[in-house]
Amino acid sequence: MKDRLSAFYWLNENKFAQASSEAITNQRRIAIEKFEEEGFPIQKNEEWKYTSLKKLFIPDYSFPSPFASINQKEHIDFQDIEEFLVNDIDCYRVVFINGRYSSWLSETTHSNYDICTLGSAWKKYPEVLESHFNNLTKKDGPMVQLNTALAWDGLYVNVPKNIMVDKPIQVLYFSTGRSPIFNQTRSLILLDDGASAEIIERHHSLSQTETWTNAVDEVKIGCNAKIHWVKLQHDSEKSALTQHSKINQEKDSKAIVHTISTGGKFLRNNLDFLLRGSGAEARMFGLSLGSDKQLIDHHTRVDHLAPNCISHEAYKGIFDDNSHGVFNGKIFVHLDAQKTQAYQQNNNLVLSEKATIDTKPQLEIFADDVKCSHGCTIGQLDEDALFYLRARGIPIKEAKALLMLAFANDAIADIQHPSLRAKLSELIGLNLGVDMSSAF
Repeated sequence: MKDRLSAFYWLNENKFAQASSEAITNQRRIAIEKFEEEGFPIQKNEEWKYTSLKKLFIPDYSFPSPFASINQKEHIDFQDIEEFLVNDIDCYRVVFINGRYSSWLSETTHSNYDICTLGSAWKKYPEVLESHFNNLTKKDGPMVQLNTALAWDGLYVNVPKNIMVDKPIQVLYFSTGRSPIFNQTRSLILLDDGASAEIIERHHSLSQTETWTNAVDEVKIGCNAKIHWVKLQHDSEKSALTQHSKINQEKDSKAIVHTISTGGKFLRNNLDFLLRGSGAEARMFGLSLGSDKQLIDHHTRVDHLAPNCISHEAYKGIFDDNSHGVFNGKIFVHLDAQKTQAYQQNNNLVLSEKATIDTKPQLEIFADDVKCSHGCTIGQLDEDALFYLRARGIPIKEAKALLMLAFANDAIADIQHPSLRAKLSELIGLNLGVDMSSAF
């Protein structure tokens, strides 16, 4: 598969070159050469110790050309995607089908700020793209290098100084078709000083065949800027997602990221923060609900590079059947990062003897005036709490679901929109196998 992907790049290099600058083309060429040298990550690599990609190589994937138009077989209408939207919130909407922009399903804007697609930004803002594309991720692993070489489209957000985006941005990536497909999507989000934006993101397959999406996001947040990002990963049992998101924060900025992983056969999330400015704050909330033979892997990294920064990380997991959960969290407090406050916690429930969890919280401190803590727990449902609910007439299935929902609530408690929080609660209840409305 590596050779096929490499050949796909070289066959399309001239098209990439014609559509972007020479500097970007050179970056793509360097990236594919790095990927050819390293290949896909294997379990001998410490970062992939608990996660194997081998099963993802079995399908005979097609690689959609970023330069081809969407054909009739891929055409979908609004009613096909309506159930995946949070309709109670007035939003901008950016929709992609097999990695390509769908204009008839989207609502974008260039008024006061840009909310559009990376595909259009290549031509419209070449100087901006040349300055920021691959600036944060050029030294990251082979999955990022593959994306840098092949990805063409994805969300593009650029908000000027002291401007607040007036409503949330919903970005939806759909896969469809009759044969297995391997998509590459790329996003670039730029918030100038004092700017703010809210993003609701979802990847979903509309077909019954295997899909694999390899996504990369680069986010730059200026001084006193703010981003709130909700990633909803509730996909079909034949879908895989590998995603690497890297966020650079300047002085007094704030980033909040919720990652809700409830569906898909394979999920690998890399979430990296660079806290470069004094007073920057990063908050990460994660929830994994594993069942059947799902693998859900969260890798996080926070680099405290400046003094007086805060990072708060709370990930929870519930694993049943033969599912496998992985959490690998790293916090690095660098020498100049005095007065750092860093908190990291990973708590898990195991509902089956065959479910497995590998958790590895890590903390490296090189400064001497800090407040830092990290830890993990793995356990089962509280029998006393379960008895308490049963004694009040609540059936065993609903009682267990209530306890699990209470355990999972921290992952969505910080979400401000009631309708979005309600939709997430509904999906969590659905994943737990019970209609939560009947539990009250």
